[in-house]
Amino acid sequence: MTNIERAPHTLVNPDGLHDPTPFGYSHTAVIPAGTELVLVSGQYGSGPDGAVVSPDFTDQVDRTFRNIATALAAHGLDLGHVVQLRTYIVNHDISKLGPIAAAVRAHWGTTPPAQTLLGVASLATPDMLFEVEAVAARP
Repeated sequence: MTNIERAPHTLVNPDGLHDPTPFGYSHTAVIPAGTELVLVSGQYGSGPDGAVVSPDFTDQVDRTFRNIATALAAHGLDLGHVVQLRTYIVNHDISKLGPIAAAVRAHWGTTPPAQTLLGVASLATPDMLFEVEAVAARP
């Protein structure tokens, strides 16, 4: 079993389950009692005006994670405080896993948060290809 301490939570990848980190997630996260949670609404590849910055899937993925970092910074937190991601992908197929895993590695290194990925038919606007909700924990 791999336990990875993060501030203030612990990510756990139990023996008997595959190593999920190459795919950009961890199996579980433990949040200690008394920890404040910060919930980040679905972020997408938008600029400050709310418009999608690029029609390219990979660009949207990267911008989405940078937007999550910006939202967390407003609370004095960073991506290291993220416990869980909920990821929504329009017209998901296996080819989209590589860019997502690469972006997660770029933003979280070898200790990604727990994550659920859902393929969806569409998101709020037709040009949105990728959206992520985040849960962060502050001691």
